[in-house]
Amino acid sequence: MLAGELKDPRLAGLATVTEVRVTPDLKQARVYVSVMGTESERASTLKGLTAAAGFIRHELSERLRLRRAPEVSFVLDRSEEYGQRIDDLFRRMKSSG
Repeated sequence: MLAGELKDPRLAGLATVTEVRVTPDLKQARVYVSVMGTESERASTLKGLTAAAGFIRHELSERLRLRRAPEVSFVLDRSEEYGQRIDDLFRRMKSSG
C-alpha cells in the first residue's frame, strides 16, 4: 500500500516499514517506519501515514479477511541512524587510537 496506492503527496519520500508490533489481543498495531530525507520530510511523511491510518486499517481488514482490524499507529524508526552514529564513533576511535 505504501509503495503506490496511497496518493498523499506527503508520502513522496522513501518510506520503509521496518517492523510491525501487534498487541496479543490484536487490537493495536504499531508500525515502525524508516524515512529517508530531512527532518521536515520525515515529519511530513509521518503525518501523511497517520492521516491514512483509517484507510490502511480498512484495506487490511478487506485483504486479510479480518472481522476486526487492529488500530494502526505509525512510529518513526531511527535505529538505522543510531547504528550509523555508533559506526562513525567506532571509526573515529580506531583512527585516533
